[in-house]
Amino acid sequence: MYNSLSFLRTADSSDLRILVDYLTKNKKGNTRFSEELTSTEEYQRCYPDHLNEMTDSIVMELEKFGGNTFANIIRGHGVAYSTVLKDVAKKMKVNFNKKASDETIEQYLLQKVLVDTLEMTSDEELKKIMEELDIRTTGVGKQAMIAAIQTAIKKGGFTAYKYAVIIANAIAKALLGRGLSLAANAALTRWISIFAGPIGWTVTAIWTAIDIAGPAYRVTIPAVIQIAYMRQKENMKSYLLENNIIK
Repeated sequence: MYNSLSFLRTADSSDLRILVDYLTKNKKGNTRFSEELTSTEEYQRCYPDHLNEMTDSIVMELEKFGGNTFANIIRGHGVAYSTVLKDVAKKMKVNFNKKASDETIEQYLLQKVLVDTLEMTSDEELKKIMEELDIRTTGVGKQAMIAAIQTAIKKGGFTAYKYAVIIANAIAKALLGRGLSLAANAALTRWISIFAGPIGWTVTAIWTAIDIAGPAYRVTIPAVIQIAYMRQKENMKSYLLENNIIK
């Protein structure tokens, strides 16, 4: 497996199930015509509770969606995850350095989705978000409110993880009809609930554009965002263990 994704072997199976469902099911919940996972013995054995045992196959399936079908046949495989990630980032108009790590590009992608969400939100809805989260700003207008919300997220600790949970949960609900399986604290649960609506609206708008642009992005965009979330979750677990916060 590509080294950048080796952490998937220890990811929670419930999170991997969402990733696999993005790869294998369309928006109506039917099996995708182009997917190759569900017909395998490995899938039958591992889905839904033992997906850690087939992470190599999951990554290979995502990489196939990232490559041209005919080129995949010639190569015998898809393109590397790093290429898929950069393609998604370009599609989402994320500013990034091509030499940056996969994790860094994922973080930029998550931030871009959140900013896009806030940009598409009305001034009244932004004011409501700020009131519910008790955020104050001396600035005037939408950009001042967006800056204040971003600052509040960063002040809360585990910034990258918070971005990832808010966005990945909203996208899973919008596309699969179910959110992440979270053992979240009260504060994070509040953030998730407040942002669920606006991000859901953004996902709808993004997917309308994607339907026109190309079907592969309906798979690669949510899959990459789910991976970004899982990476941040693993990072958080490692931090808590290293600092004896959990055992």
